[in-house]
Amino acid sequence: MPSVNGSTGLNGQSTYSPANQYKLPDFCIDEPRPIKVVVIGAGFSGTPHNYRPYRFLQRVKNIDLTIYEANAGVGGVWFVYMNRYPGIACDIPSHCYQLTFAENPYWSSFYSPGAEIQSYLESIKDKFQLGSYIKLQHRLTRAQYNEDTGKWHLTIRRPNGKYSSNPEGALDQDYFEDIEDTADVLFTGIGGLSRWRWPEIDGLEKFQGKVIHSAQWETGEGGVSGPSTKWEDTVRSWGEKRVGVIGVGSSAIQIVPALQPKVKGIVNFVKGQTWVSTTFVREHLVALAKGNENAENYTFTDEDKEKFSNAEYYREFRQELESDLNGAHAATLRGHPLQQGARKIFEEIMRKKLSKKPWIADHLVPNFSVGCRRLTPGPGYLEALCEDNVEFVPENIKRVTPTGIETIDGKHRDLDIIVCATGFDTSFKLPFPFIGRNGVDLKDKFDPHPRTYLSVAVDGFPNWFSALGANSAVGAGSLLIVIERQVDYAVEATLKLQRERLKSIEVKRKAVDDFDAYLESFFPISVFGEKCRSWYKVGKEEGRVVALWPGSCLHCVRALEHPRWEDYDYEPLDPKVNNRFFWLGDGSTMADKTGADRAWYLDPSKVDVPEASGI
Repeated sequence: MPSVNGSTGLNGQSTYSPANQYKLPDFCIDEPRPIKVVVIGAGFSGTPHNYRPYRFLQRVKNIDLTIYEANAGVGGVWFVYMNRYPGIACDIPSHCYQLTFAENPYWSSFYSPGAEIQSYLESIKDKFQLGSYIKLQHRLTRAQYNEDTGKWHLTIRRPNGKYSSNPEGALDQDYFEDIEDTADVLFTGIGGLSRWRWPEIDGLEKFQGKVIHSAQWETGEGGVSGPSTKWEDTVRSWGEKRVGVIGVGSSAIQIVPALQPKVKGIVNFVKGQTWVSTTFVREHLVALAKGNENAENYTFTDEDKEKFSNAEYYREFRQELESDLNGAHAATLRGHPLQQGARKIFEEIMRKKLSKKPWIADHLVPNFSVGCRRLTPGPGYLEALCEDNVEFVPENIKRVTPTGIETIDGKHRDLDIIVCATGFDTSFKLPFPFIGRNGVDLKDKFDPHPRTYLSVAVDGFPNWFSALGANSAVGAGSLLIVIERQVDYAVEATLKLQRERLKSIEVKRKAVDDFDAYLESFFPISVFGEKCRSWYKVGKEEGRVVALWPGSCLHCVRALEHPRWEDYDYEPLDPKVNNRFFWLGDGSTMADKTGADRAWYLDPSKVDVPEASGI
């Protein structure tokens, strides 16, 4: 005979018990609870941050959305750079540097300048009417998860109304104020290339000339920067100046050829080696240029743009271009024929372009595989090194003097201007407190290196998702499709929190451990794990690859396509009702109560009709 309270029957099965009852809530199963989402970043930074809030607004109903952007305009790194440093441009085809759902058939050239990319981002903000959700000049300075409420508590710094300029010696509190906000879901798009850094060189602060970082290029008079000002305005008076450029990364490779014809002399201080590649998907560029093998860029004609106005033609053009761009992944695998072929071709091209000064190739051509460092097309760079007014210096810098730079071989070069194209802090350790469960700061969590779950989540940090965080960039292929899928993933997690009336969603530690093991197993078979100094490895020659996804961009898209909800732990919104079916509500739907279409499932757009051949 079964127990009186029904806990266990004759066959050991659980049976009805009044003690398990709870008062049904007064919401429908498909009635979305209010949910507050805060997005940090309204930039691009190689990522379409403007896309993030659009997808949240499109798919998440009953949402309270705020986007905080630290800069005075949208666009992130493209707002900061825009027309600023000499030669700035996109180094992948423009038609591959746009969102899947926001096509722009009007790019001016195959590789577009930075200002044009910024304009594209502005157009997205306007097209999807996101301006009212964005708060500019609002910088996140602290984030802490509250375990009792399941909310993120945020401190945001903004101008206090007295701000017009920030004279030397002024304190933040003189011109800024802190405000507080909370979020049920926090989504960050801060990116790995958002915090530039000065090189650690003795005496840099004592140089009596002008010192400029490529990421904070001064434009206009008196060193005043403005996004509408062009870099040409900076160098208009540099005709008799000698300029030292420190670095051989993507910025330096664009700056040197842009400055070369405009200054008296350039000294390029290069530490280490790098592959200077041909332009990406070059066969398409050559075809557009009617077979001109020497073409470095191509300006689209009115006839080209007329063809692009045909939606089907443009779709095919764009899809073929991006398919070929994504096909470069095989070249990042050690020993692959594409890798071996690229190495042979690139070395031949580099030595040919450096034939006037062949000794430079002996210092510049790497002994590591193509792609170990970020592969950068360098139109005009190698040719510029061969010009009479350019000096290539492979010796390490010993110190900066008041009048120039001294290298370790004892030689001194007199300079008027020093340009530091020396990169960013790529440790993914945020420069402000970002605190999860048990008071753990993300800086400590990411020591000695970042550990994430599929690049989008971190254990101990519930209700937080990110784009372009650790291990989410790609060494080949389209980065934007990866970011789009990271956004989609965060939206799906938000919908789950909302739909199932959950207080928190937090990835399990074991799931992070398993992804970490996958990272450690993948990179030894790729060129990224070789010995070379790269920002992929936080500027080190050896060690953990912290920036890149372990696989192709298409691999990342597939990995994020179907979230594994079993890899997460959950807390109920109402701790008094610890029942996994609390989200079923009161047994009704919105249609039941409102009289809306009660046969919505017969809508032709919602009916999935199988083809006869597939049965």
